[in-house]
Amino acid sequence: MIPDEFFMQRALELARLGIGDVSPNPRVGCVVVYDHKIIGEGWHKKWGEAHAEVNALASVKDKALLKESTVYVNLEPCSHTGKTPPCADLLIQHQVKKVVIANVDTNPLVAGNGIKKLAEAGIEITSGVMEKEGRELNKRFFTFLEKQRPYIILKWAQTADGFIAQKNFESKWISNDLSRVLVHRWRAEEEAVLVGTKTASHDNPGLTVRHWSGRNPVRIVIDRFLRLSPHLQLFDQTSKTICYNVLKHEEHPNLIFVRLDEANFIGQLVKDLARQKIQSVIVEGGAQTLQGFLDTGFWDEARIFTSPRTFGTGIAAPSIRGRVVEELKIENDTLKIIFP
Repeated sequence: MIPDEFFMQRALELARLGIGDVSPNPRVGCVVVYDHKIIGEGWHKKWGEAHAEVNALASVKDKALLKESTVYVNLEPCSHTGKTPPCADLLIQHQVKKVVIANVDTNPLVAGNGIKKLAEAGIEITSGVMEKEGRELNKRFFTFLEKQRPYIILKWAQTADGFIAQKNFESKWISNDLSRVLVHRWRAEEEAVLVGTKTASHDNPGLTVRHWSGRNPVRIVIDRFLRLSPHLQLFDQTSKTICYNVLKHEEHPNLIFVRLDEANFIGQLVKDLARQKIQSVIVEGGAQTLQGFLDTGFWDEARIFTSPRTFGTGIAAPSIRGRVVEELKIENDTLKIIFP
């Protein structure tokens, strides 16, 4: 007897193929099993297009086998009509025998209704299989629904002696080439990337995906008093940019100025990102901006590169408290993943 976890692991592997393409939808994979063999599989490939269950069932050559098949899917099948029809209805239509689920969908539009629909149609249900792994895969989706804010990743590179930049704010080339490629991959995987005024001014970053293939994230810059030059790359309108400030609200093609109150600025910013349906953001600096997120508690994960280089003096790296969940060597850099 092959355990449910074996096939759910495959569903999770398929779901990962949608990273960078399906948000704000969750990452979902689906496997159809008949007589302990996989006869169909699929994943949600792109936002607005067919869900995982639709693609998996379509790949089954002999549809007559579905009545005796078990469907493994990492997230509860949807029960509402969105961009596509309800997947629960499709499974009922094909009269599948059993559905095995990792996570119940906490979206109020679903929230157990998909499971209820399937059970009322006489389909056997098992849920909670590899639940922890499923939540990890869709932590952005669940954070957005349950905390009403994006999943927030803090990222910085620091020297061996604890500096994030030199005294003149020069911070380029602390980490190695491979580490920088990895950062571009992360940008392609998340919905937005954020920097503060000093980083924007001194580094003039494009914040686009150049050393990896994938879509550009929404660019976010904090410029409270609108002191940044309009000639910076961030304001070139080639990619959507949001500028948070305390002075004005103004909208242009691909460039939005959003006015916030000075009091609880970071909290308001995070709330506005949720209003704009941005589910994940990487905060890339500088030190003051990163520390602001740390001090207010608005962070879920930190990714810190430490280089063997030393500066002697400079801008100190942020002060962080948390638990190291992973440590990797990226050539001569060390990457630590830290959770609160």
